[in-house]
Amino acid sequence: ACQEAENMIKFFYCAQLCIKGERNHKMCRPVRRVCRTLEKPAESGCRRCKAEWADLSGRRTEQTSFVQEAYPARSHTLRFLRAEPLGKRFCPHFVWDIWRRIPMVDIVTRINNVVNGFVWGPFGLALLFCTGLWLSIRTGFFQFRRMGYWLRHTIGAIFTNKDITAHTSKEDMAISQFQSMCTALAGTIGTGNIVGVATAIVSGGPGAIFWMWIMALLGMMTSFAENVLGVYYRRRNEKGEWSGGAMYYLTDGLGAKPGCKTVGRVLAVLFACFCILASFGIGNMSQINSIAGNMNAAFHLPYLATGLALMVVTALIVIGGLKRVAAVTEKLVPLMALFYIAGALIIVVMHAGNIPAALAAIFRGAFNLNAAGGGALGYGISQTITWGFKRGAFSNEAGLGSAVMVNSASNVKEPVHQGMWGVFEVFADTIVVCTLTALVILTTGVVDLESGAVLAGVQDNALVGQAFTAAFGSFGPKFIAVSILLFAYSTTLGWSHYGTKAVEYLFGTAGSRIYKVVFVGMTVVGATMKLGLAWDLSDTFNGLMMIPNLIGVLALSGTVVDITKNYFARRVRGEDIEPMWSAFAEYQKEEEAEAAAEAAELEKAANE
Repeated sequence: ACQEAENMIKFFYCAQLCIKGERNHKMCRPVRRVCRTLEKPAESGCRRCKAEWADLSGRRTEQTSFVQEAYPARSHTLRFLRAEPLGKRFCPHFVWDIWRRIPMVDIVTRINNVVNGFVWGPFGLALLFCTGLWLSIRTGFFQFRRMGYWLRHTIGAIFTNKDITAHTSKEDMAISQFQSMCTALAGTIGTGNIVGVATAIVSGGPGAIFWMWIMALLGMMTSFAENVLGVYYRRRNEKGEWSGGAMYYLTDGLGAKPGCKTVGRVLAVLFACFCILASFGIGNMSQINSIAGNMNAAFHLPYLATGLALMVVTALIVIGGLKRVAAVTEKLVPLMALFYIAGALIIVVMHAGNIPAALAAIFRGAFNLNAAGGGALGYGISQTITWGFKRGAFSNEAGLGSAVMVNSASNVKEPVHQGMWGVFEVFADTIVVCTLTALVILTTGVVDLESGAVLAGVQDNALVGQAFTAAFGSFGPKFIAVSILLFAYSTTLGWSHYGTKAVEYLFGTAGSRIYKVVFVGMTVVGATMKLGLAWDLSDTFNGLMMIPNLIGVLALSGTVVDITKNYFARRVRGEDIEPMWSAFAEYQKEEEAEAAAEAAELEKAANE
């Protein structure tokens, strides 16, 4: 195959005709007119004029020079001649002639690798880190200073405040705070919490977990800001549902700043497009493909059968709308979280004696203290930080602008209340679930604690399964298969809503109905196809959502600070000031009227 490709891409010129310019036909045009390359025929000359071929590398005509170049393709170097105009003029004929001979898959792959390296490389990760750090500084490190407060008003309030879990009426199209949290966690807790942690340890060493924690601690405030802005700038659609997310605070928040109307609108459209593309890949086909593969390996279920079964279930849930999705996730997410956490805790307790060594390896590896020299030290720390940041961001999705789309649909009035749920979601996803996965891997002896090298003789995507097998025997792979089924499928349900809201922003509610039908149909495709390039592309689109979202969050960070100060002035210090609940006067008045009615009912009930 490489030899055939080399024969195709080696470019030769018909010396007698092209250089002398004696003739001009479709196959051989004079160099003086265009720089056109021709593939070498089987004979020794031109098919039409029978002129001899010549290797013109290093030669020149009056207008063209010929340069020997190499093109790396699939670990093989293809050599060809490049015709370059002496006047450095752009030659569209030559450019097209090269590109049409390179396989389209290779072209897409190369472009995707460049974009992916930009988004998930140093620039993107630094932008994500600096955004979290800036928001932490501006809010006085709210995630640490107010930790007791946000824990008490999120997970603690589930057991003390019935309004957190109470379902809304049929007429009210909003969902409860608990349902929004479960749906958001459904979208973020996925295979990245299992396979992604193993990849971070193998590629960056145990120290990558430390930097995953750092990214999560800063990402808490990024998620907080997203949710605050999402609730503050949300709108009601034709059905009466709340619609919010990066699209809306880019349009109405950033776009309201002087001279930024067009910029905000363009960034919002780009975000919505990237979100739709990512929802089909990383939010659907990639997850379903992981489920089908694991169910086939553990229970020998056919891929098509898994795909059809999931398609039917997905249709019943997704087409029913957000309320049905939320009704499922509020039961599924606690079940899957408790199921996986219980299994992981059993293994960690069984190997409790190895916990100190595992934690020591994490902190020692974070700064690569085992490196022998300066060059190795610098490279080692760079790899450790990169993989920790990358898997941390990929796991909790703080900064990508995805979870805010479902958090904005909550029946909450206070933007800061929903912001605190965003902080808790990152905490639960990375600090709890990912940490338990890391301890399972590091305490069971399947990797080397110094380097993170695999000792069990398996790939990193099967590393957690090997750790569970060491503890549970033959039940281990089945446990992981069920965990991935629950984790990955919940991600699919969460992303179905993200894509729906992105389509709704671009095309209205009518377009969202068509999107749901296509989304359901793609589950079978995901279960039965190999998705190598599709996975890479969806990873890139997922990362591309981050750029416009973080631009909006940074530009509106002052609004986040003002809303937060307003909340604590009223709710903690008891100041009598007007609340900041919505950026739009009509919604602000509506919320204030509802709050007054609720207060009157409470006062009446207290008097009775």
